[in-house]
Amino acid sequence: MHLQVGMDAPHFELADADMQMFKLESLLGKKNIVLYFYPKDDTPGCTMEANEFSEHEEDFAEFDTIVVGISRDDCISHAEFRDKYGLSVLLLADTESRVCKKYGVLYEKEEVDGHKMIAIQRSTFVIDKQGKLRHVLYGVHAHKHPDEVLNLIKEMK
Repeated sequence: MHLQVGMDAPHFELADADMQMFKLESLLGKKNIVLYFYPKDDTPGCTMEANEFSEHEEDFAEFDTIVVGISRDDCISHAEFRDKYGLSVLLLADTESRVCKKYGVLYEKEEVDGHKMIAIQRSTFVIDKQGKLRHVLYGVHAHKHPDEVLNLIKEMK
């Protein structure tokens, strides 16, 4: 099931790279959230995307916005990924795919050898301070995507 603009963003609680719990609803009324789902830590596209989001940290902050990345990697993998590249984005571990399912970002991918596996479709959700989905972007490309998202945030009233 795909989410639609105008819906309430599904609530969730996940651990970050430092094993601290992050609750989406704790930011209601305070911050806009760019929630992006990516396939895997330390792979070329995901690294580019995380680096580009991190480079824009201050630009997003100017618009009361924090950037949160989610993948199915565990907290330790996230910590290594963050430290290796000096990432400023908050990385959350969805090892059981619970949040991926709520946001409808999983799909079946055929491997080179013909086996099928479940993977994350690179997707981004812009959530306003009221907890509403303002932008729903499934199947995005990593390169320059953070620039596009920043422009969407700037246009929000």
